[in-house]
Amino acid sequence: MTYCLGIRLNDGIVFAAESRTNAGVDNISMYRKLFTFEKPGDRNICVMTAGNLAVTQAVVSQLEEGLDDEDDDDTLYTVSSMSDATKMVGRALRNVRARDEVFLKADDADSSASFIVGGQIAGRRMRLFLVYSAGNYIEATDDTPYLQIGESKYGKPILERVVTPQMDLAQAAKCALVSLDSTIRSNVAVAPPIDMVVIRTDDCRIAVEQRIQADDEYYTDISKNWGEGLRNLFDSLPAPSWLEDDMGNQNGCP
Repeated sequence: MTYCLGIRLNDGIVFAAESRTNAGVDNISMYRKLFTFEKPGDRNICVMTAGNLAVTQAVVSQLEEGLDDEDDDDTLYTVSSMSDATKMVGRALRNVRARDEVFLKADDADSSASFIVGGQIAGRRMRLFLVYSAGNYIEATDDTPYLQIGESKYGKPILERVVTPQMDLAQAAKCALVSLDSTIRSNVAVAPPIDMVVIRTDDCRIAVEQRIQADDEYYTDISKNWGEGLRNLFDSLPAPSWLEDDMGNQNGCP
């Protein structure tokens, strides 16, 4: 299982991805799921992956070296727009699945995969996309400024309540870590290290690239304080009056 998250803000984009892959409880490994394609001053593009590991690795290779079925030599280092970059990811995914799916099905393996693609090319606006397994895609908007792939449900509540396009990058990075931590605590198939990348609007370079281990001081502090804060907040909430009245009446019975 995988959990990757992209948050698009007015000030930039925060990307976060955990690193555990598993093919059963006795076959667990760590693989990077966040990849960067950067030419400082010209472009900074991040791609995050979820799904069949062999498929996603083959797709990333094509993004670096050129698509197998194309006559031109375009890669993510040469495309002219973020929409073209996203279309390239979709085509690469369809190529790999078309090439390998019959063999994967024969081995009862799932060939599905999904990707988050985001960043900026000089002279163009910053954008964030989610590419589905069929190769089609959607874009993050001001109404929905974040995108998730993989095991998304446990980390979504904090995003729904907190994220707005006006949030600053530091707050968004903190929110992303809380979202990852909530997922990690709820699903053993998701685990550190966590890879994070931050890019600033119109900067056309990676501002921050960080790998966060399970024993990272800031991460463990965030996890501890978030858990304690939720418990304290829960304890401070009033009990339902209708239940208190009912329990009081029951306690008063002879």
